[in-house]
Amino acid sequence: MIRFANARMRYGDRVLFDGLDWLVAPGDRIGLVGDNGTGKTTLLKIIDGSERLESGLIQRQKRIQTGYLPQEGLTFAGKTVFEECVSVFTEAVQLEAELEELAHRMGEVDPEGGEFQTVLDRYEWCSSRYQALDGYSKEAQVGTVLAGLAFPRADWDRPCEHFSGGWQMRVALAKLLLAKPNILLLDEPTNHLDLEARNWFEDYLKGYPHAFVIVSHDRFFLDATIQKVVHLWNRKAHFYTGNYSKFERLKDERLEQIRKAYKAQRDRIEQLEVFINRFRYKATKARQVQSRIKELERMDRIEIPREVKTIHFRFPQPVHSGRVVVELDRVAKSYGETHVFEEVSLRIERGDRIALVGANGAGKSTLIRILADTEPINSGRRTEGYRVGIDHFAQDQYKELDPDAIVLDDLLAHGPLMAESELRGLLGSFLFSGDDVFKPIGVLSGGERNRYALARLLLRPSNLLLLDEPTNHLDMRAKHVLLTALLGFEGTIVFVSHDRYFINRLANKVIHVGSGEAEVYPGGYEDFLWYRQHGTASRPAVKRTKSKTKKGAAKVRKPRRLRRRRTLGPAGIRSIRGRIDTIEREIEEIEESSAKLQEALQMAGSDRQGRERTLKKLEASQQKMQRREREWAELSEMLASQG
Repeated sequence: MIRFANARMRYGDRVLFDGLDWLVAPGDRIGLVGDNGTGKTTLLKIIDGSERLESGLIQRQKRIQTGYLPQEGLTFAGKTVFEECVSVFTEAVQLEAELEELAHRMGEVDPEGGEFQTVLDRYEWCSSRYQALDGYSKEAQVGTVLAGLAFPRADWDRPCEHFSGGWQMRVALAKLLLAKPNILLLDEPTNHLDLEARNWFEDYLKGYPHAFVIVSHDRFFLDATIQKVVHLWNRKAHFYTGNYSKFERLKDERLEQIRKAYKAQRDRIEQLEVFINRFRYKATKARQVQSRIKELERMDRIEIPREVKTIHFRFPQPVHSGRVVVELDRVAKSYGETHVFEEVSLRIERGDRIALVGANGAGKSTLIRILADTEPINSGRRTEGYRVGIDHFAQDQYKELDPDAIVLDDLLAHGPLMAESELRGLLGSFLFSGDDVFKPIGVLSGGERNRYALARLLLRPSNLLLLDEPTNHLDMRAKHVLLTALLGFEGTIVFVSHDRYFINRLANKVIHVGSGEAEVYPGGYEDFLWYRQHGTASRPAVKRTKSKTKKGAAKVRKPRRLRRRRTLGPAGIRSIRGRIDTIEREIEEIEESSAKLQEALQMAGSDRQGRERTLKKLEASQQKMQRREREWAELSEMLASQG
């Protein structure tokens, strides 16, 4: 459909790619990858026709339609969301209007006259064409796509201008999917999608009838959707068959082959130069010398690409907190008439790495702020554990930074024990290079400032990290640095992310937020999906109990029966203390067993049966933990009541 021949493109003095020969064929599923600045977005624009090559050839098949989705910047106004999406069916809408007009005319003209036959013929043609365009199902198609992209039904009839930039980009994506161009060109299409919308979008692309080219930093999304990779690297395009994970393996193999070829060529060059220098002035060797000089001149020199240095960063480990870090007991939160949470009970324990998932607007950020104690609650209790320190990274964390501070100076002040070279390496991994490190924070974009705020957080973390969308605005390299650091962190982490690879690698629990509740599931995101599919979940460590009091009445918990025992003899007290000691040892053993099961989950990989067996064992272990904790709490209260 589209063919590049010896194509070249530069940006300023920098060559993005040269000698590009590439055919985009019907049905291709292509991931376009490469470091920032290698020309991925530029190449999408060239395919779309909005930018021109510096040199070389691009040929397009006649009547090929392309549809380009930029990363941001598209806005719509003057129509409702539903009307804006229906507008992509331009011909069908026009035919629908003409069919109505023709039907009206047929009712006015003489059925026996020639004009009636002319109108009837036109009506039949328009009807046939309308049917061929699926005009009768256009509203159903719009509804399917809007629902898939998580537009609530009540929002379909709202004007587009009432929506934020992220939702406007969802409208743009919906229109492209409905238009079904021959080649979809998608630049970071998942940036504004929550997990549920991403799951639907993946399934939609699997059944897409035409070709698409995707730029994305979501490796899970790429693995699920693409079958080929075009890697822009070292001013060339390199082609691979397979998904992103396979590409990474093959790329490393290719680089190793280049290194070996480079070494072999350097050895040969050295041999030739030694011979030439040794026999240059000997007449008897003149022919051999000239032969070797010509060999050197003809040699196509192999270049080792400049490698981006991998940053291996470890958190300074924080002081240990108590076993229970934060506990919520029957917490409710509302904004006016909007009820976000109703009697939510959760226990966050030391070492937990918890992912919060759920639809946009379900309350994930609200729950993060409640855990951070920056959001007041309407009822219930929030209890903070022993020696807990909190770092809260919000989506608008950049607002907390000093706009007049220089990036590198500010980081040096925040991490005084680290060498400047280490700090510059950390900044580089978060996409701050060259003169960027000498800019005032205030001149950076919101996304750049959030990236910097996250990099700064890595230097001196507290023992509880509450991270709201930390992977936003990060490329794969920066995500890798962040993920590696968090995996080595010995504190407790609660985070919101729409990156499933990040969640699966990091999380040992998932909390699903929605419908006023927060339910806990063991394992990563794939394990959470398994639980949802099988209709089961682990229960929160603190059991949620629904109050049955009337609205407005005080909610009083029924006292436990054990509290009624007021006096115990010395033998009874010793017995209780002994049982408490036994339970505490059992809890430690269960914690160790659960940790091993969590490791087994991560090692299970694609072994679905093994993962399901481990999940069942983990669920049984957690249920046993809950029974022991309840018994421990009751016995401890009984002991405390003895004075």
